[in-house]
Amino acid sequence: MPGLYFDEFEVGQVITHSVRRTVTEMDNVLFSALTHNPAPLHIDEDYCQKHSEFGRRIVNSAFTLGLVIGVSVQDTTLGTTVGNLGFEEVRFPAPVFHGDTVRAETEVVSVRESRSRPQNGIVVFEHRGYNQDDVLIATIRRSALMRKKP
Repeated sequence: MPGLYFDEFEVGQVITHSVRRTVTEMDNVLFSALTHNPAPLHIDEDYCQKHSEFGRRIVNSAFTLGLVIGVSVQDTTLGTTVGNLGFEEVRFPAPVFHGDTVRAETEVVSVRESRSRPQNGIVVFEHRGYNQDDVLIATIRRSALMRKKP
């Protein structure tokens, strides 16, 4: 498995993910439509040009959240996670626009044995997303129930 087992994570470990992704207009509009989010900030260019401080559409933050975590999966949890336990402290300090290229890094914040499942442990990750200009666009803390090495 490309993912790491619970036993392979250490507090303070930082993983820089090699997968990067340029966000397209289609990504944003399709995601907004699929999730029934009609906010004009995501789908109405004319509105944004006339009424938004950004002057153009911004990418749906739920898409940004999913993308930042998604690009981390291959290096962290692919095939070794039982499931996500929760997300907290989700922040978007800067917007993402169509054409931005997103990259991510993950820091291991804490590791502990599971009290109820001896074959598993809990890892808290902090995922950080950046655009092509190295501007921080997202931070997410995620708790995952991880498999131990067989």
